[in-house]
Amino acid sequence: MSKPGDRVKVSAKGRTEEGILIPSPEKDVVIIKLDNGYNMGFKKKDVKEIKVLKKGVSSKTVKKKMVKNKSLPTIAILHTGGTIASKVDYRTGGVASEFSPEELISLFPELSSIANIESELIAQMWSDDLRFSHFTLIAKTIEKYVKKGVDGVIIGIGTDNLSVASAALSFIIESSPIPIVFVGAQRSSDRGSSDAAMNLICAAEFAKSDFGGVAICMHNSSSDNSCVILPACKTYKLHSSRRDAFQAINDSALALVDYKTRKITWKKKKYVKRSEKLVLKSGMEDKVGLLKVHVNMQPEQFSFYKGYKGLVIEGTGLGHTPGQVPNNLCKIHKKIYPAIRSLVDSGCVVVMTTQCLFGSVNMNVYDKGRDLLELGVISGKDMLANTAFVKLSWLLANYAKDVKELVGKDLRGEINSNISYEEDFVK
Repeated sequence: MSKPGDRVKVSAKGRTEEGILIPSPEKDVVIIKLDNGYNMGFKKKDVKEIKVLKKGVSSKTVKKKMVKNKSLPTIAILHTGGTIASKVDYRTGGVASEFSPEELISLFPELSSIANIESELIAQMWSDDLRFSHFTLIAKTIEKYVKKGVDGVIIGIGTDNLSVASAALSFIIESSPIPIVFVGAQRSSDRGSSDAAMNLICAAEFAKSDFGGVAICMHNSSSDNSCVILPACKTYKLHSSRRDAFQAINDSALALVDYKTRKITWKKKKYVKRSEKLVLKSGMEDKVGLLKVHVNMQPEQFSFYKGYKGLVIEGTGLGHTPGQVPNNLCKIHKKIYPAIRSLVDSGCVVVMTTQCLFGSVNMNVYDKGRDLLELGVISGKDMLANTAFVKLSWLLANYAKDVKELVGKDLRGEINSNISYEEDFVK
């Protein structure tokens, strides 16, 4: 009798195909993974025969006690959930049961030639459910593995808030003796077009470099040629499902990793190198908000944050909110500036960013911007709104006395004062 993971030949109406039998979500469908990596389904009623050519090996059978290769570095792979943590073997379709180093090697055998692997499931941190406290937990786990002497750390996480998490950790980790690489997957491992394996393998290669900061590793294009290493604080997810969804904003990639040759090509000549020791400041202020400006705003939306320590406004254009009354239909806007003033006077640090992905806030161009500056709103320059959000939280927890001065200063590459014109600024 055939089981998932077996190599089989399926004879159905009009065709015969060979591949790896994988679990099917539908009882009346048989699915095999073809040698080209894609899946093919057959209705059970049309299947004449399933011949087992080679029995599959279960993940439990594959597990062997790992022998450390003294000539290779040691990399810790820390799991937090997300598509990258899918437990389906991308080669066989077999289902794994845990995240042990042995099982990772069985799922991604290329890793054994790159490094000695240690691994841990920190916690299930679904991307939509992330909280500031999760970033602290990740940082403390990184600290544990640095003390153990690993040469690099990879953090697998859901892609929807991957760039937010990487930005938060880049502030928390003030200096690092190892590379820390965030990696995710847009497609689950049971799909022929999965990017999980390639992203993880390229991240492992980069984790052996002399880089000493926090970065992101994802697909560079829709093809399986290379992965791009992106700056932690200047990266945005631009597409819901494309494998090359992540792009640097107002910045460039750090490096490319060729999947076939494993060669690292640096795109930036100047980058953070490994330091002598790990320095963490893992505090995060919980009472920080993020408010997106939109049409038909109410003053209460700003007043809501009274009592918060900080607020990032994702304003329009060069950094604006409603507040003036060009006609009678806008009379309610008379109350918005006073609401913002009251917020600032209460001690809340208010930072302005822009909804535009590319470009920078400039609150000195129009009178609306100057009005907001007079109210005490601080320019966030070209910081991405989510980056400003986690930066403000981190500053309030660790540098509360200097937060107004530091929030507008470039600390981790989050602010680019020399934005160059790019003709093609989106994919």
